[in-house]
Amino acid sequence: MEFWELIKYIFLGLLQGITEPIPVSSSGHLVIARELFGIEASGLSFEIFLNTASLFAVLIIYRSDIIAIIKNLSRFLFQRARDTEAVTDAKYTMYLIIATIPVGVMGLLLNDVIGENISIGFVGVMLLITGLALWFIKNKRGQKRDGELTIKDSVIVGLAQVVALTPGVSRSGAALVGAMSVGLNQANALRFVFLLYIPVSLGTALIGIPDIARDPNIDTLWLAYVLAFAASLIATYYALRWLQGVMERGNLIIFSYYCFGLGTFSILYHFIF
Repeated sequence: MEFWELIKYIFLGLLQGITEPIPVSSSGHLVIARELFGIEASGLSFEIFLNTASLFAVLIIYRSDIIAIIKNLSRFLFQRARDTEAVTDAKYTMYLIIATIPVGVMGLLLNDVIGENISIGFVGVMLLITGLALWFIKNKRGQKRDGELTIKDSVIVGLAQVVALTPGVSRSGAALVGAMSVGLNQANALRFVFLLYIPVSLGTALIGIPDIARDPNIDTLWLAYVLAFAASLIATYYALRWLQGVMERGNLIIFSYYCFGLGTFSILYHFIF
């Protein structure tokens, strides 16, 4: 494999990793990279590799929360524990499952439709919509905590995430808008959004196993895949850490500005070129 071919895959891994956690649409950025630079990696299995790398980064960052939830859920189910922590985390798990259902169902139904022949102009419009949604919640300071979530709240967040199946609409952005709209404070909204990312991403990885097994490029591109995987994992980790800091400072609006700028550029590029 040529050196520049390796660089291309590493670049795609970095692009996926940086844009996956922050609310600017990783799928939209991949379309833009394809249009502007002709950089594209064929094969669904490669996308699944990058998605799984981002999943690992999320698991690392939220490992303490995940372990605590699993322990408390186990106590609730098998030891009949009914203390506050056990009950809260059992309900929290139920809300995560409920919020996962809409995107899981729609993802399966629209798997062969979404993402086909998406233009840079269409991505630009979706980025503008993402920017507007982030703008509307820029000053929202919810007070609701994990134990105050309801089934209605989880359904709303789940439906918001369905919108992000469209390239150009950020998954994390849509889910954050949904979570903050139902009154979750920024820290708890971010936590819910990325714990929700885990089952969605894990499901994508499991469904994609047959595609990986049938991928004719694995034998020749394994090094490129491994390097892209590492790049995506590292980039996702630091991008998510940065997002946590941005949320703590209440500066979510910077992503709104970014979406407005990139969305406008993408639309102009589409009509001019």
